[in-house]
Amino acid sequence: MRAFLGLGSNLGDREAQIRRAIEAMPDVVAVSPWYETDPVGGPEQGPYLNAVVELDTELSPRELLELCRRLEAGAERVRAERWGPRTLDVDVLLVGDLVVDEPDLQVPHPRLWTRRFVLAPLADLAPELVAPEQLARAEGEVRRIEPGA
Repeated sequence: MRAFLGLGSNLGDREAQIRRAIEAMPDVVAVSPWYETDPVGGPEQGPYLNAVVELDTELSPRELLELCRRLEAGAERVRAERWGPRTLDVDVLLVGDLVVDEPDLQVPHPRLWTRRFVLAPLADLAPELVAPEQLARAEGEVRRIEPGA
């Protein structure tokens, strides 16, 4: 099944955190270009590095959520405040055409269609899933960057 995970980091070595997470993921098909973005919500904090990963996987949405949590724990993420700074954030964005609505898991991700830092890299991987109007309406600014630059 085709699935997409969103990654973000704004603490420590952002690039290394994201690279390690991608290397630890099973079933990776493609990785989007990387974007630097201003934080959305939360306290004063530095810019994020964001990307989206496409998987061809047999993992369920729940198993993908568990993978996300393991990757975040491996990056020593601390959940001190909502939308606060983080070493690594990994979100389940889409899993095929499945819809999940549980207290700790919503698929598609509930803010997917409103955040440019997710839609821009998703559109790079799967332009058929993101209408130009959706991208134009999405909040925030993004700057495409080359990793290591």
